[in-house]
Amino acid sequence: MTTNITGGCQCGAIRFRVDGELGDASICHCRMCQKATGGFFGPYVGAPRQAVVWTRGRLKHFQSSNKVARGFCGDCGTPLTYEYDDGDVGLSIGALDRPAETAPRVQLASSAELPYFAGLAALPVHADDEPRAAAHLASIVSYQHPDHDTAEWPPKP
Repeated sequence: MTTNITGGCQCGAIRFRVDGELGDASICHCRMCQKATGGFFGPYVGAPRQAVVWTRGRLKHFQSSNKVARGFCGDCGTPLTYEYDDGDVGLSIGALDRPAETAPRVQLASSAELPYFAGLAALPVHADDEPRAAAHLASIVSYQHPDHDTAEWPPKP
């Protein structure tokens, strides 16, 4: 995959860079990943521990099992890592600056997959350009860190 990947949390307090190749990307349906991400699954991509450089801030960790610690931003709560004691680091795909470049290749813990997961793609889609949706989206002012490195965050007035 791509080298020199960057990413970070939603508020910008934590930023990282991967100097090297990413491993396989996956989604995990286990209950721990569901709870850790607040979503239907945990989307992670592996990176060699020594290749991950934390360029801003420090992770907080929660030991979710005897095997895994999960790193997150202590300020905004963004889930960032899935860490075995003796292996690569799993980085949250959604925390990457360019998540579309990291497609999952496998699903894990399928026995815990939520029963409606397979049907999600068939749900009706509300178009963003529908007048009410477009007006609502145009009224949103994001305070989220941009999807690229910044010299400082938040910006000084």
